[in-house]
Amino acid sequence: MNKTTVKEEMRKMLETLPEDCTQEDIQYHIYVREKIERGMAAANAGDVISQEEAEKRVEQWLESSGPGQR
Repeated sequence: MNKTTVKEEMRKMLETLPEDCTQEDIQYHIYVREKIERGMAAANAGDVISQEEAEKRVEQWLESSGPGQR
C-alpha cells in the first residue's frame, strides 16, 4: 500500500483551491482537514458518545447557563 505524505496531501489540496485564494483560505482548509482527520481517528478508536448523550450534555449545559439562556 502506497501511503502519501502530508506534503503530497497538501499539494493536492492546494491544487483544488482557486488561483485567487488567500492565505486565510489555505489556513482554513488546513484547519478543517485537521479537525476532520482528528474526528475520524477518534471515531475509529471508539472515542465517541451517542446522540442521546450529546443531547443530554447540551441540555445540562443550557440549564447551567442560567435563566433566559435558552
